[in-house]
Amino acid sequence: MTVPRSFGVFFAAAALALAGCSGGDPAAPAAPAQAAPAAKAAKAGPYRIALVMKSLANEFFLTMENGARAHQQAHASEYALLANGIKDEQDVARQIDLVEQMVAQGVDALVIAPADSKALVGACKRALDAGVVVINIDNKFDAGVLEERGITIPFVGPDNRKGAKLAADHLAAALPPGAPVAVLEGIPSAFNGIQRKLGFDDSIQEKGLTLVTSQSASWEMEKANQVAASILTEHPEIQALLCANDNMALGAAAAVRTAGRAGQVKIIGFDGITAVRDMIREGQILCTVDQHADKLAEFGIDYALQVLRGEATPADKETAVDLVTAETVAAP
Repeated sequence: MTVPRSFGVFFAAAALALAGCSGGDPAAPAAPAQAAPAAKAAKAGPYRIALVMKSLANEFFLTMENGARAHQQAHASEYALLANGIKDEQDVARQIDLVEQMVAQGVDALVIAPADSKALVGACKRALDAGVVVINIDNKFDAGVLEERGITIPFVGPDNRKGAKLAADHLAAALPPGAPVAVLEGIPSAFNGIQRKLGFDDSIQEKGLTLVTSQSASWEMEKANQVAASILTEHPEIQALLCANDNMALGAAAAVRTAGRAGQVKIIGFDGITAVRDMIREGQILCTVDQHADKLAEFGIDYALQVLRGEATPADKETAVDLVTAETVAAP
């Protein structure tokens, strides 16, 4: 992955955050602490940390896993890594099984990118009850469900709403006022999908675009291809497709080509995967948002280690998002 120009600022900010600076509104009341189990924090040997991701068919999560494995190799004396993911981003039951397997194997910490912001909370509460430190990355757990369960799980990840607005603002600058556009949403129950849709909506309203339709394609390329094809048929006036992740942007781009409308319908994505960067260079996709997949798990793992050692009190940590355009994308 090409390192963005803002990476130095990003790394420094993240390092400060990991040193104990809390993200969010400084005026907000402090969240209750998720205390690290005393016995585990005092353990002399390396820790065992589980990384549970979403679909490994998505390049974003493969990049995340590779980043985590590289980090572990550089810190082999500190922890052992157990990394796994699901084949389908909608296979919530399988991800719950993975969490329970990791707990049964006696891991010290769980770093999780949940497929569903609500359904995985129960399994993670059971992990906490078993004395496992839990860190949430990528897709934030639902605050209401956490409150209902009486637990706090810190989130380490980007502001998805802000990132989506960055991309949509760039799109709006390339379209005439009032241009008709459509949105391809992620899974409706996923917090990051909800936030990205809100970011798109913020920009659409602020920039005066016309939202014709907004439909879920469940993060999947094939489904996005089908949904985009249907939208292009039903709404031939569409001038842009705003996709809540890069997998869906790839599917939308294929639908646009099949409809013979390449160059007429602009496409934006979110994730910064290699395939989309290539298509940005080729002019088939306008932009995407890099949320630094290779660093998300690393930051979550670093924070889990600090909590295990009693060096940090769990709190949310915001990581960076960067717009990737034809002007900023580096040569392959």
